[in-house]
Amino acid sequence: MSSSRLANLTVARQVKPMLSLDQHEARSRVINLYKAWYRQIPQIAIDYDLPKTQPECRKKLKEMFMKNKDVKDIRVIDALVIKGQMELKETVHVWKQKHGLMMYWAPTVEPKPKDFMGKFLDGHN
Repeated sequence: MSSSRLANLTVARQVKPMLSLDQHEARSRVINLYKAWYRQIPQIAIDYDLPKTQPECRKKLKEMFMKNKDVKDIRVIDALVIKGQMELKETVHVWKQKHGLMMYWAPTVEPKPKDFMGKFLDGHN
């Protein structure tokens, strides 16, 4: 292997951060976003006349945040925080419609089997 190719393999690629400079700052942004959503839940439930209780809304909020708990890349975390801030702004200003919020409680659908054996075991023709 040539020395120039070896040098290229050992050099780490530097990327410009979006908002956060380190993991600690990104974590604090996530926690602040969570707190902002948590504080707005009572008003959101009133504004949208949700058929869910506040504890159910808080449980769904925690579930949505825990879905991304394993993300380690700071740029991805920042992008998710920006998206969460936009969602919060749209929700607080009642720019969303009720069915847009209720989609968070939609049941998950299992994909239909495609192969013969999967269809046979699932009971489809």
